[in-house]
Amino acid sequence: MFDLFSGLDAWLVLSLCLALAFVLTFEFINGFHDTANAVATVIYTKAMSPYRAVILSGIFNFLGVLLGGVGVAYAIVHLLPVELLINVNTGHGLAMVFSLLTAAIAWNLGTWYFGIPASSSHTLIGSILGVGLANALITGLPLGEGVNWGKAIDIGLSLIFSPAAGFLVAALLLLGLKWMYPLSKMHKTPETRKELDEKKHPPFWNRLVLVISAMAVSFVHGSNDGQKGIGLIMLVLIGIVPAKFVLDLNSTTYQIERTRDAATHLSQFYQRHTDTLGEMLALGKSNGSEMPKLYRCDPKQTEPTIAALLKTLEGVSDYKNLDEESRVEARRYLLCLDDTAKKVGKLSELPAREKADLEKLRKDLTATTEYAPFWVILAVALALGIGTMVGWKRVVRTVGEKIGKHGMTYAQGMSAQITAACAIGMANIYSLPVSTTHVLSSGVAGTMVANKSGLQGGTVRNILMAWVLTLPITILLSAALFWLAITFIV
Repeated sequence: MFDLFSGLDAWLVLSLCLALAFVLTFEFINGFHDTANAVATVIYTKAMSPYRAVILSGIFNFLGVLLGGVGVAYAIVHLLPVELLINVNTGHGLAMVFSLLTAAIAWNLGTWYFGIPASSSHTLIGSILGVGLANALITGLPLGEGVNWGKAIDIGLSLIFSPAAGFLVAALLLLGLKWMYPLSKMHKTPETRKELDEKKHPPFWNRLVLVISAMAVSFVHGSNDGQKGIGLIMLVLIGIVPAKFVLDLNSTTYQIERTRDAATHLSQFYQRHTDTLGEMLALGKSNGSEMPKLYRCDPKQTEPTIAALLKTLEGVSDYKNLDEESRVEARRYLLCLDDTAKKVGKLSELPAREKADLEKLRKDLTATTEYAPFWVILAVALALGIGTMVGWKRVVRTVGEKIGKHGMTYAQGMSAQITAACAIGMANIYSLPVSTTHVLSSGVAGTMVANKSGLQGGTVRNILMAWVLTLPITILLSAALFWLAITFIV
């Protein structure tokens, strides 16, 4: 880890440390802002004591980050247009990271202070979109190209539909429990059980399910939200010290050979589909393999890009043997080829089997660019896990008491938590960032409606306002900060 500071000027070392501190602060705030939702039901139903719940939740968040991979991390990173990722320099990299993190942290702290279960995922995505759009305005790009809109739409749809699914599934699950076990004690609230049964905790099996589902939510939250911090740190490292992080310098010879072979097979794939892709990729019409230092990824440059990549990696068995400029160039070529392959994969003319082959080639192409060092994963895991253990009270009270007009029953808590764990787990499989906050709080709302408890208009209105306002406010705030940084500092 510490070798990343070697050879850097003092101001770069300071900037790097400050940027890493900002990312870890965001993850720490995410811990007590979002993870409160994961333990809200288990604390409110008295299935566990608050401090035991948040400590265990912190541990499971930590494990979730460690074991969650990096798929969601790079889904977040690729919200930015590929041109910004391949041509980023140190000044722009610092401005980008500090702008989006300052906007995200400010909104997260504000909503937490007022006890509103707002989404850190929405906050971060809005901040990234703001930077991308501001960069387009500054550099003269069309706004339509300032953001990877395809990825933004995919993520937006997951953020929109996951709360709706959470509401519906949790409501149906509760109705199923009421139908199967109409007289069960699981349909009591903690207050009712204390009054009628003179017992403090839920029945044993209900308590067990509540605890297990709460820890499951914590684990999947860590593996989903924690990856966002990993993606941010990789943006920081690539933007400030690109030579050390544009490629995974620990890649084995076999992994490098797979990358090289993927480029060769990609060329063969395109040649097999010349009739379909010839015009889009200008196959057979390239004028050589020389590539400019700064350029926009253009599908018509696919053949020279493949040639340039193969030339750069010719005879390479260890990325450490490449000079710094060649590493940056290799990553640029790989990202552009992946971007084009992604566009090709969306063409309706290609058979499903061919699209599956193309997807495998894309994974091999990006295997040595979409990675994260273990120390990055560990740092994010610690920040999120420790953050979980503080600041949870405000949101717990909102989720447990202020969404419905009546207190939450044990069955409602189980239904909401099981739904949230399954929904976020599915999102992890498909590398889609979703909001733990929205999935769980909408699940609680669904159970309140199904239980005919009614909803508290004020709380629901505040949550919906936060849900609606998060994106536009964070977009505007991060865009303004990025413009100021580029105009007056960089």
